[in-house]
Amino acid sequence: MSQSGNAVTSSSKEKRIYRKGHPLSASARQQNFVARKRETHKEIKILVPNELKSKFQEMCEESGLSQAELFSRLVENAK
Repeated sequence: MSQSGNAVTSSSKEKRIYRKGHPLSASARQQNFVARKRETHKEIKILVPNELKSKFQEMCEESGLSQAELFSRLVENAK
């Protein structure tokens, strides 16, 4: 059984756009997040002794803050 030449098949139709848009990959979402943050924040890269880093991580866990939040508070309180 052959199909007629002007029969419309599902493959010839334009695909329906996903209702919520085209989802971004994880790396694309991360790039967008960093780009937004760079508008209002500056990056700091430092090297500290291992013991100091361990203490800092413990402080973060105890306070329930992220490293960025805790660092910001420590700097603000040092003024």
